[in-house]
Amino acid sequence: MKVAIITDQHFGARKNSKLFHDYFLKFYNDIFFPTIEKEGITTVVDMGDTFDSRKGIDFSALSWAKNNYYDRLQEMGVKVHTIVGNHTAYYKNTNEVNAVDLLLREYDNVTIYSEPTEVVLGKLPTLFIPWINQENEKNTFKLIENTSCKCAMGHLELQGFRVNSQIIMEHGLESKLFEKFTRVYSGHYHTRSTNGTVYYLGNPYEMFWNDVKDSRGFHIFDTETLEHTPINNPYRMFYNIYYEDTNYQTFDTREYENKIVKVIVRKKTDIKKFEKFIDKLYSSGIAELKIVENFQIQESEDFEAFESEDTLSILNRYIEEAEINLDKSIIQKMIYEIYQEACEIV
Repeated sequence: MKVAIITDQHFGARKNSKLFHDYFLKFYNDIFFPTIEKEGITTVVDMGDTFDSRKGIDFSALSWAKNNYYDRLQEMGVKVHTIVGNHTAYYKNTNEVNAVDLLLREYDNVTIYSEPTEVVLGKLPTLFIPWINQENEKNTFKLIENTSCKCAMGHLELQGFRVNSQIIMEHGLESKLFEKFTRVYSGHYHTRSTNGTVYYLGNPYEMFWNDVKDSRGFHIFDTETLEHTPINNPYRMFYNIYYEDTNYQTFDTREYENKIVKVIVRKKTDIKKFEKFIDKLYSSGIAELKIVENFQIQESEDFEAFESEDTLSILNRYIEEAEINLDKSIIQKMIYEIYQEACEIV
């Protein structure tokens, strides 16, 4: 049996941005739904963080999610297993109050898992593991120890895996707790990474600058072979353009419509031509434009990495270089948590 695994969809992201929801919808219309129809898939596993804000939901975001995702899955007769993630649990110490349970009760094809549960996918016993917190930690570890399931799927915070393309998580649970399983699949981190047993599958689309050029999409999982196949999302939201006296007349701007663009200036000898280059970008219908100029370091080997860094990477680099007698990894974790909460309201 083949099932679709998707995670960290974050409906309502970026303060229910229409720009981002239109971008999400292109993925669902062109990639996700056509693929599951073609493959004859009747089961979807959602590994958490279905909605973006754990504190509330914008009504238009909820309407969007129902009209464009849940209604369609229901009409197709697709069963959805939804695991509670940290973004959908209202409290940090319990999963009892959660968005997916409260918002999706009208769908008889959607099952919510707020506690660790053994579920059979096809003929494969699988352990679903929602966000681990103070209330369910003891029961979760006990079930992990006693289960005979070969496969686990959940929303885990494990150390040693990539949070994004620049940062590796140094806190969280040790992956050896899950070494009894043949396969472990998890949401939570938006970047794909693996240690050979545990697989972080990543989220379906770019949401922040640190996602630029990072492979995104969903996966098809075979319950008999325990193999998974990535179905990549070809659509991007964020683009870096490196300007080096680039000829505006021959520069193709068509792919930047409704995109977020950063122009990194490496060489600019003619201001008028540069302005015409920028005007051409604006006329293409870009959603947002940022221009970065720093000629003092344009010949540096580190120029590209420095200028294209996202906010979280810059903060972590600053902490790493600071001369302080504190555990820097703890400070970085605190900054990461604050940054994630800030993203929920920005």
